[in-house]
Amino acid sequence: MSDLSLAGRTARPTARNLTLQLGVATLARIFLNTARRFAYPFAPALSRGLGVPLTAITSLVAVNQVTGVLGPVFGPLGDRWGYRRMMLAGLAMLAVGMSLGGLLPMYGTVMLALFLAGMGKSVFDPAVQAYAGERVPYQRRGLAIGVMEFAWAGSSLLGIPLAGLLIDRLGWRSPFLVLGGLGLLGTVALWSLMPGDGRRRQERDRASGLQIWRRLSGERAVLGAWGFGLLLSVANDNLFVVYGAWLEDAFGLSTVALGTATLVIGAAELLGEGLTASLADRIGLKRAIMAGLALSAMSYALLPQVGRTLPLALAGLFVTFLTFEFTIVTAFSLFTEILPGARATMISSVAAATSVGRVIGALIGGPVWLAGGLAATGIVSAAITGLALACLSWGLRGWREGHEKEA
Repeated sequence: MSDLSLAGRTARPTARNLTLQLGVATLARIFLNTARRFAYPFAPALSRGLGVPLTAITSLVAVNQVTGVLGPVFGPLGDRWGYRRMMLAGLAMLAVGMSLGGLLPMYGTVMLALFLAGMGKSVFDPAVQAYAGERVPYQRRGLAIGVMEFAWAGSSLLGIPLAGLLIDRLGWRSPFLVLGGLGLLGTVALWSLMPGDGRRRQERDRASGLQIWRRLSGERAVLGAWGFGLLLSVANDNLFVVYGAWLEDAFGLSTVALGTATLVIGAAELLGEGLTASLADRIGLKRAIMAGLALSAMSYALLPQVGRTLPLALAGLFVTFLTFEFTIVTAFSLFTEILPGARATMISSVAAATSVGRVIGALIGGPVWLAGGLAATGIVSAAITGLALACLSWGLRGWREGHEKEA
């Protein structure tokens, strides 16, 4: 990546420095993702530790999820104030929130802790993706974003299991304290590694937040990206919220065995991110996204047919989540280039659309499952993914980037 080098204090960093910066940022994202997700599997332990009903913990999880919709508030701030500042602010929220949750073990402070962790992720993620988009050439954008997205699979394969070990050995408060400390370390590391970007801010869109949003809503490519993000997430969560019920009902799996299925999904996510990093730039981001959408729709449609035995069911889930992860990560790689002057705003707006899509998918998943079982789930998810393909194809019609291979 020697082509990343440029002379000058505020110019592009050398390839080695940039790799180190993005590597530390990826570790920080693992901390943020773990803080965002660990309450799901360990809700019973938190319930017992706080002395509250399990439903009270699920309410905490819901509060955590709402923060994803607030991302667009912070995207324009990143474009105006600087991506480094927003990354540091996001990690500071993680450090403060998790530390409070561990040091003051009360329901209100734990709610605040999870809210700040979710908010920190909503602030950090668009900023770090925009930072990479601003510094990594488009020809290697898929590699950069794909590697950074290892943080999502890393939280399920490493972060959450380690949180479980901490809870088992040291009590339910220990993950809060450890994540708070790691958030502080990450803040100090990024502060020392990442340069200020005052000169770069002059190259970005300096319009007000309202003016930027008006511009976004008038861009065909942006509208297509929003529809794509929303529909793709609806399709995925329509399956995600019921796959455990399907495996339990069809194969009589225990809770422990269902945990194994979660590992299968984590492995699929990891491979999907790896495929984005290794293949997407070679075949062109647009072409890769369209192929991923087509394969994703096929995997949903075929899952009820192939999932007649447990090994085939797990294999079908693996392929389904692999194609979804490859598609969404590759798409975000491309979205960093749609509005170069307002990258963080663009990324945060699509992330908000995916959050809304997850809510809709979770709401329809149960009724669809009850109405027609896995067959209905597969058909509905396949159809919605087909709509996502049509939406993005419409949005990107005529859109070109200088280094993108023709789709």
